Order: sequence, then C-alpha cells, then structure tokens
Amino acid sequence: MSFSQMSIRQLQQALRDGKTSSVELTRACLARIAATDERINAFVTVCAETALAAAAEADSKLAAGEAGPLTGIPIAVKDIFNTAGVRTSCGSRILENYTAPYDATAFARLQEQGAILLGKLNMDEFAMGSSNENSANGPVRNPWDLERVPGGSSGGSAAALAAGQAFATLGTDTGGSIRQPASFCGVVGLKPTYGRVSRYGVIAYASSLDQVGPLTHCVEDAALMLGVVAGYDPADSTSVDCPVPDYLAGLDAGVKGMKIGLPREYFIEGLDPAIKQAVEAAIEVYRGLGAEIVEVSLPHTDYAVACYYLIATAEASSNLARYDGVRYGVRQQGEGGLSGMYEKTRAAGFGDEVKRRIMLGTYALSSGYYDAYYLKAQKVRTLIREDFLKAFEQVDLLLTPVAPTAAFKLGEKTDDPLQMYLSDIFTIPVNLAGTCALSLPCGMDGQLPIGLQLIGQPFDEMRILQAAKAYEAETDWHQQRAPLD
Repeated sequence: MSFSQMSIRQLQQALRDGKTSSVELTRACLARIAATDERINAFVTVCAETALAAAAEADSKLAAGEAGPLTGIPIAVKDIFNTAGVRTSCGSRILENYTAPYDATAFARLQEQGAILLGKLNMDEFAMGSSNENSANGPVRNPWDLERVPGGSSGGSAAALAAGQAFATLGTDTGGSIRQPASFCGVVGLKPTYGRVSRYGVIAYASSLDQVGPLTHCVEDAALMLGVVAGYDPADSTSVDCPVPDYLAGLDAGVKGMKIGLPREYFIEGLDPAIKQAVEAAIEVYRGLGAEIVEVSLPHTDYAVACYYLIATAEASSNLARYDGVRYGVRQQGEGGLSGMYEKTRAAGFGDEVKRRIMLGTYALSSGYYDAYYLKAQKVRTLIREDFLKAFEQVDLLLTPVAPTAAFKLGEKTDDPLQMYLSDIFTIPVNLAGTCALSLPCGMDGQLPIGLQLIGQPFDEMRILQAAKAYEAETDWHQQRAPLD
C-alpha cells in the first residue's frame, strides 16, 4: 500500500514501527506539491525548510517514544488561520504582506500534537465564494478534472488533499465551505457544531456562522483530527465549555436501530439525476445496515439562502471595516486626504465578490432598512433552527445531498452570482442552525465525485461520525483517488 492510500492511524503505526520516517513522509508530500501544484494551485505558501526541520524533530520524538496522535504527520491549513511567522493573506490583495505574530488556537492544537505544517492553502478571498475562483492568488482547479472548480471557499484544502499533497487539511465552513469542496473533490469534510472548535486566530468572515473543521481521506481521520482541535478556549467568547468525547473510541457503534431522517425539502426537482441516484443508493445501504428511514420536514428551507446572504454579508461588512490601510491592509496613497486613502486602499485591496458582499451587508444594516432586512433575517434564522430541533425530536440524524450538482466548470457561474449562491442551498441551513454536519463520498457522476451529507444534533458529532463510518465500511468510494498522474 502506498502512503497516499494510508489513513493517519496507519501512518502512525508505520512511523512507530520504523517502516517510514516523518522526514520521508514530508519529503514525499513536498515532492508531490512540486510535481502537481502548478496545475492545481492549491498552495499559496509552501514551508519546505521549516517542515523538514519539524519532521526531523518529530522523528527524534518518535524514537524516544514521545509521540502524540499526529506526531510526524504532514498537514496543511487554509490561508485563513493565523500562523506565527508564516504569511496569512486570506486570499486577498489587502493582506498580501500580513504575517501574524501568533497562532490560531485550532492550528496550535495540531502542532502541539505533533503535526507538520507543509504550508498554507488557497481559498476564496475572505472565505467568500463557492468555487475558489475569488482568490487574489488565482483559481484552484479540481484534481479530478482540471477544467472544473474544487468548490469553495476551502477549495485549496479539498484539492490539496485529493491531489495527495497532504494527509489532512484544515478548513472553515460559513455556509458550506468545508462540505461542498469535500463533496466536489471526493474527500471527507466535517463542519462541527458552532462553538465546538475555537475560532480564535481565524480571520473572520461572518462571526456567528464561521466554524473550523477538518478535511480528510476517511472518517476515522476526521474523528482523530476533530478530537485534537475541539474543546473550550477561553480566548474565544463563542467557544462552548462542554466535554469532548473520544470520537475514535465510539466510532464503530454502527447504525442498527438508528432513525435517519430525509428532509423532503432537500429532495427537489432541480437535483441532478446522478446526485439523486447516488443518495438514494446510500439510503438503501443504511436501510440494509438496520437503520430506520423516516421522512421529515424542514419547512423554512426555502428562506435559508436569502436569510444567510443578509446575515453573513451584514457581519462581513462589520468585520471587514478594519481593513482600511491604517489598522490593517496594504495602504494605497490617494488624493483627498484620509478618505481618499481609504477609498483607494479598499478599491484596490478587495476583489469584486468581497465588495459585493460588503455593499449588501452595509445596505442591510443601514438606517431605515435594518428592521426590514437584518432583523427579519435573524427571526427567520430562529425558525430554521427550530425546524432542525423539531426534526431531531423524531430522528437521530438527517441525510441529504451536499450540493445539487457535482463540480461545475471554471467560469460557468462567475457571471451569475445568484446561481453560484444557490450551489450552497443544502449546506447553508446547517450553519444558520449552528449544528454539525459531515460530507463523505457516496458515488460518481461520470468522473466527478458526489458527496452525501449527514446532519447531526448540536454537539452530537459522534453520531454522524458513527453513521459515516458504518457507510464507509460497506462501500469503497472513499478509497477512490483523483487520476491526476
């Protein structure tokens, strides 16, 4: 078995048994990046020298029997995580020279457990996008088909993993930005419950929606990664102080007797036939494993996209006000004193999609429109959350498609923002409700991967991981690899 086919746990065993070394694994990843990234554009920064030094240190710890759960495992993180001494651009020209003096908590926890940082991954600017075409660093390409998008905004995180450039990656999910790229690239992507993983040190897009999560090749790796990054952080006021289960210990519990709900609003006419067929086949797998399939309703689903694009843009308008060339950002000199400098800095520093969302959000928060738009959207958000909580009174988890289609072509939706926004129609409600969800491979549309979404109750990541692992044990979709070579 090649390294690219091995889970993190298998790699750990190989490291402990002396069958490989962290330096060897790191060199293999760096060689893979060098051989493939010109085509994919997943990395914006490669930390080759520091990665190899950290790998050598990891090998010393392994030899001394001091290994943690990720010691010696090369990973990469989305360029939205602050990393001390390594540039963090957030996919934007306005932060192209920014280097943080501290680490984001989630990244720091990975390093504390021995992970090796290979570099920072491309993304839609300030995490605003569903295709990874909004990056100042250029678009990321899907390793399964280089003419197609990898999904967004964590497109680099999904593409790097699918291309075999890293063994796990970290992303963020505001409206589907982990799950949709995971679906498009044929990997596992987990969006934990809001408050489960610290957001401290993660550059904010929409503070009440953003959440950190892992992308991996298999469910076991997702459980391992979540166990490392999850947990209370006093530095994050939205972090929830509740126990973190041993996700790996309970992973093989199965789904016999579990009630799985199918929200009727998610099985719509616009669903691509290949997606529908793959999801229906997955439902039959669960039925065969002893799960009870129950139809449920999430009646306010139709309002989710509109609700999201009011709340998220309003929060973005507020969060991005700091990038003005004075407090943060690359300053552009302009005529007209301070206001002229502000105008020129923000005009040159932000891309079109970010500008669009700032303007939408500023309008929604403006005097005379606040009650009609932002306040009403918050009330609808409460109704959407109540839909989920009522559904969870009947079932243990929900099963849905991740996206209405497989990966679409580069440039296909860039001129139609509404169509782009609708590609997240099945993922956005989860963020509004603040609960957890996971995407895992469940089929193919020709040569393109298809993802299945499992949605869990708040802080019940364990159950969706168990259900995902049970499905994975019966199928081999997660073992498929992009035909990049």
